[in-house]
Amino acid sequence: MTTLAARPRTALLVIDVQKGVVAEAHQRDAVVANIAALVDRAREEGVPVVWVQHSDDDLVKGSEAWEYAPELIRRDTEALIHKNFGDSFEETELEDVLAAAEAGHLVVTGASTDACIRSTIHGAFVRGYDVTLVGDAHTTDDNSKWGAPPPDQVIAHTNLYWQYHSAPGRTAAVADTKDVTFE
Repeated sequence: MTTLAARPRTALLVIDVQKGVVAEAHQRDAVVANIAALVDRAREEGVPVVWVQHSDDDLVKGSEAWEYAPELIRRDTEALIHKNFGDSFEETELEDVLAAAEAGHLVVTGASTDACIRSTIHGAFVRGYDVTLVGDAHTTDDNSKWGAPPPDQVIAHTNLYWQYHSAPGRTAAVADTKDVTFE
């Protein structure tokens, strides 16, 4: 029920699952495995998979840390969005890629929950997309030394508030990997 006209399709977003981003992430292996399962399922069902890759002064483009986790292999036919801001839409071609795919519903996975994931799900929602956050396919580092809650609480809180997020003509949802549908 997206507010975007003529956008009946769903796309899977894989955000920043890069070596340097997820090296110390909470339940890294389980989250990456869930994302890999979703990528496989999306491909089988003909759903566009859109890869997002962050770079900045601490995550230098072309460095080993900038590369995607080795368990996740992007196909040449799948879109790759390079970004420099938390919100995957800011100063990128993501909107154009999604428009060309006729995608009005986004299934969101990746890292980091309390930064790029939150920024992107909110950015998508205010732009008119329906957004499903995959509750067991996003992760973050332990930032508690800077006053943040432990990562399991950050993830749980994000899942909690996103399932109750609402706005006219759009839906927000949280689903576990096994329950995701790409309809």
